[in-house]
Amino acid sequence: MSHKPGKDWNEIKSNDSWAIFKIMSEFVQGYESMARIGPSVSVFGSARTLGDHNYYKKAVNISRMLAERGYGVITGGGPGIMEAGNKGAQEGGGKSIGLNIDLPFEQSGNQYIDQDSNLKFDYFFVRKVVFVKYSQAFVVLPGGFGTMDELFEALTLIQTKKIAKKPIVFIGSDYWKGLIDWIKNTMITEGNIAADDMNLFKVVDEEEEAIKYIDDFFKTHSLTPNF
Repeated sequence: MSHKPGKDWNEIKSNDSWAIFKIMSEFVQGYESMARIGPSVSVFGSARTLGDHNYYKKAVNISRMLAERGYGVITGGGPGIMEAGNKGAQEGGGKSIGLNIDLPFEQSGNQYIDQDSNLKFDYFFVRKVVFVKYSQAFVVLPGGFGTMDELFEALTLIQTKKIAKKPIVFIGSDYWKGLIDWIKNTMITEGNIAADDMNLFKVVDEEEEAIKYIDDFFKTHSLTPNF
């Protein structure tokens, strides 16, 4: 029995070709919007973290301190840790940027995003390019698959020298312990990464430690202009 697909394959190929223009428009919109913003730091973490959680409070504090130092704060624009990042940015008087995408747990932008810095994306990969291109550093709080995706994108690009080295700091040693142990005891042992790759990031517990790590990094490294 022959299989008859429900759609004409020529129509599918044509739709794929036209999608390129939509992808290009998202890149153009993202680049033009972000180019007007000064040096910024991305704050990653779960959309499901509630406002009374310790990690939510840490995200607010870290983002406020970053804003007080002149950094904008970039988040995925949704609830949870992302909301906390944008809230802290506004409390610190800094630029509060949201890179939104329509997801089950992130239906709309949170209330703490600056009105002129609330960008909306349809494509994950475009959104991730904008995150990486316009961030001077990455602060990673506990999260799920999306957080891991963003984290390992940044780590891979720095490891392979596709982008300049930037500080990546994990918040919460208890949360990240299993992953860090697996990287050390399995990935390095199997020879899949080098031992020196552990120097691509730092794990801390306190907000002040995260800020110090970023401050110390830029005592010996230049900010990558994005404006």
